[in-house]
Amino acid sequence: MIAVFDSGIGGLSVWRELYKLMPEQDYLYLSDSANCPYGTKPVDFIISRAETITDFFISKGAEVIVIACNTATAAAVEHLRAKYSIPFVGMEPAIKPAAIASKSGVVGVLATANTFKGSLYNTTLEKFASNIKVIERVGEGLVECVESGKFEGDEVETLLHRYIDDMKSECADAIVLGCTHYPFLESAISRIAGEGVTIFNPAPAVAMQTKRVIESIETRKESNSKYSFYSTGDTKIMRSILLQIDPKISDNSIQTVEL
Repeated sequence: MIAVFDSGIGGLSVWRELYKLMPEQDYLYLSDSANCPYGTKPVDFIISRAETITDFFISKGAEVIVIACNTATAAAVEHLRAKYSIPFVGMEPAIKPAAIASKSGVVGVLATANTFKGSLYNTTLEKFASNIKVIERVGEGLVECVESGKFEGDEVETLLHRYIDDMKSECADAIVLGCTHYPFLESAISRIAGEGVTIFNPAPAVAMQTKRVIESIETRKESNSKYSFYSTGDTKIMRSILLQIDPKISDNSIQTVEL
């Protein structure tokens, strides 16, 4: 059983890739929507929430936990790995492939404030982007748009222009999506960025890493392709997104939970 969590529904962009790659697996998903967004929350608060969610997942039989949140990965993944024996897969900033692909030598990164502060992001930056120019922008307001089901429209366009126009003016030809909510805005991001700019979504790579971890677990249980989706807040937008991913997903598999 693979368990996936995020501060909200953004992590469904990662679950979507896991589901494409391994539809036969059992899945748990938790959206901590009552506490979304994590991007500006104190690190201690995020660690505490991550522990609470991990305990919930373990009680449900999870064998692997995917932290489908860049902010939570940056704040809590090392702490969780030290405290629990269950394997954790975190979000890896897609700096390396973007740096390799860039012909202009300029890469834009759209993320939350806490992600930019994290050691994982900065270590990756130092290792793979020392010879390129990186333009960092905190995508304030974008998570809230996704959480309210706004993937297009004037509000989204205005916010994206605020962040992407600067990148374009500096000739960035690659944009890294450093928050799992942002892939739901990828169509709008691509349109505003224009031709010649490649968008890098790390979710497929995270799904592949999760598959490798699953294959290394020799004692895993039989999979029955069962899915359960939980939210600490409203489930309306989650239901809408899940039905777009797969109309066969049962409405009964989506429920609220207090944690």
